[in-house]
Amino acid sequence: MATGFRPAESLALVLVEPAGPLNVGSVARLCANFGISDLRLVAPRCSHTGEEARRMAVHAGAVLEEARVFPTLEAALADCRRVVATSGRGCGEPLPPLDLDGALGWLAADPGDPKLAAARALVFGREDRGLSKAELLQAGRLLHIHTAGSYGSLNLAQAAAVVLHHWHRLQSRGQPSAVAGPGAATPAAEAAPCQRGVLEAMLSDAEGLLLEVGFLYPHTAAARMAKLRSLLQRAQVNTEEVALLRGMVRQLRWAATRGDTGTTAGADPASTP
Repeated sequence: MATGFRPAESLALVLVEPAGPLNVGSVARLCANFGISDLRLVAPRCSHTGEEARRMAVHAGAVLEEARVFPTLEAALADCRRVVATSGRGCGEPLPPLDLDGALGWLAADPGDPKLAAARALVFGREDRGLSKAELLQAGRLLHIHTAGSYGSLNLAQAAAVVLHHWHRLQSRGQPSAVAGPGAATPAAEAAPCQRGVLEAMLSDAEGLLLEVGFLYPHTAAARMAKLRSLLQRAQVNTEEVALLRGMVRQLRWAATRGDTGTTAGADPASTP
């Protein structure tokens, strides 16, 4: 019987451009504490296998050794269907930040299909400035850890400890403690989002077409595509829906190159992979 939660092994913990080896080592130790083996580093600014990192990892050296390094956050999340990114700001973000229960309950939701058990990811930003707006838009949900208003900034390892401890507690309960927002479907009934790599490929195709037809201009494309990405992230489109959108983009490009605005025969958008 499905419990509504995937095992810890399906969770990837992603650090974006970590600069402190002590923080990286501490996070590796936390991964070992809570049964997480998939540590991913995006363009790290320090050695994750050096002496300082190993000293803080203590007996979690294997996590450091097996950590995977990626050039971009997009590459690190390509296989992930559900992504939660942490934000220390709490307001002015491209998606509404949720508390621990809301964000992690959504992250842990089980679609009920073992074929969809691709990695889920928790993303932590840089120690000095966190995640950019574009990086936050790689996530389906944002997580904000509530602290006293006088000083809300947490150290990277401290933030990871709070989040992973809560994740472990939710798993131990065996059921979601909260849905992801007002009116949201229960996690068990919610369709699984598509993999991040699939969505980004479709958005890349769409951006190219919109530039070609003059809907986008080079100097405003990034801002307008950010709005589109935010819309799709809020909707959390699934694989079939992205295939439909990508098929539409390809058909429109095919028609545009021929100056054809009619219903000329072509590929069926709904069946385009």
